[in-house]
Amino acid sequence: MKDFRDLEVWKESRKFRNKIFILTKTFPAEEKYKLVDQIIRSSRSVSANISEGYGRFHFQENIRFCWMARGSLSETLDHLICALDSEYINTNKLEELQTDYGLILKLLNGYIAYLKNRKDGE
Repeated sequence: MKDFRDLEVWKESRKFRNKIFILTKTFPAEEKYKLVDQIIRSSRSVSANISEGYGRFHFQENIRFCWMARGSLSETLDHLICALDSEYINTNKLEELQTDYGLILKLLNGYIAYLKNRKDGE
């Protein structure tokens, strides 16, 4: 791999981030500095932490940033549930985004396991 952009988990989290950004354009204006800001920040944090971890020298540091990415991913899902509860999205949209969430979580957990194996083999 040349850089973090080659990681499947980063590619999928980028797609997810972009979907969230487009989705939030449909939210009411009064949510711009509330839910919209929070959901955009948390979704951006997923790919940002993956890329930052990749740039770290030690495997353990990379793993720590992946854990933060996993937390941001869960935070984003919670914000999406808030959007459902506020009737800004419907159940079908939430289920679609939960599918994306599940894929990213699976890839992220796999990447963490890979990094742990590499760390243990140092």
